[in-house]
Amino acid sequence: MALPRAAILGCAGPDLAADERAFFRDADPLGFIVFARNIDTPERTRRLIEELRSCVARADAPVLIDQEGGRVARLRPPHWRKAPPASLLGELYARDPEKGLLATRLNAHLLAADVASIGCDVDCLPVLDIAFPETHAVIGDRAYGAAPEPVAALGRAAAEGLMAEGVMAVIKHIPGHGRASVDSHLSLPKVTASRAELERMDFLPFKLLADLPWAMTAHVLYEAIDPEAALTISARGVKDVIRDHIGFEGLLLSDDLSMQALGGTLGQRAARALAAGCDIALHCNGKMDEMKEVVANSGQMTAAAGRRFSAGRAALARAARPLGKAGLADAEKQVASLLPAWG
Repeated sequence: MALPRAAILGCAGPDLAADERAFFRDADPLGFIVFARNIDTPERTRRLIEELRSCVARADAPVLIDQEGGRVARLRPPHWRKAPPASLLGELYARDPEKGLLATRLNAHLLAADVASIGCDVDCLPVLDIAFPETHAVIGDRAYGAAPEPVAALGRAAAEGLMAEGVMAVIKHIPGHGRASVDSHLSLPKVTASRAELERMDFLPFKLLADLPWAMTAHVLYEAIDPEAALTISARGVKDVIRDHIGFEGLLLSDDLSMQALGGTLGQRAARALAAGCDIALHCNGKMDEMKEVVANSGQMTAAAGRRFSAGRAALARAARPLGKAGLADAEKQVASLLPAWG
């Protein structure tokens, strides 16, 4: 059987249009991603996700969402739970590491349950970026903390909670977005720190969690790594840093190609990301003209990417230890008691 296209795509709204359905059938992307614009009632959203999967005729086509908690939450009240930002979990960890890890793991179970309730099976979490004084607000309270070891510990707890509920975790933004002082949605961040300092701080959480199955790149230019190109489109950066130094062997997604950190056309961005070593080109905004460019410049997944995808599915199956309805209700009570000021 032919491998799907090396792309994950979005759609425009809460219902799938006829032209989108036809396009996705022809394009055959690996999977899809949904955003707030796609979310309505639980029933309507589940129907959309079922329709997306039906376009590619693969029951295991992944459907991604960014459900981190805090301000990055596509699923919100009244239909879904309000979840705390990573920084609040990091503050609890700083006071009491055991309670911080417990709250993070249980919170991730709850996030996963909400994600799974609409049919999504991948949550783009945990964020392993370190908070620095210069960190732009686009990361801000999405970071667990300012030191690599606590960030890694909390990131692993979050990943374990998600995967126990059957939802794939995605570590991001590899190899580290924390030193970026501008928003990569709008322009290209350039980091001047030395390679030694990057390895000591920024890269370390990803190295400690390199065994996890999926990761998403940072649209950041590290002058000590490749002074000519953002990591996402740098063959040197992907091989030397992500694959060799960090040791990540799983499925590597680009961050959203429609972000303005990357120059050139959407087609050029997709081609360069895949040529650099990303397994999957991610395009999120659902704009048809842009998706056509991405698809035209994204071939089938490589055999290596297919093996990484299959290995991730197997790892997810091994990790499954769902809490069940009663366990989730108890987890919600525990998180509320551990974070009494939240909400």
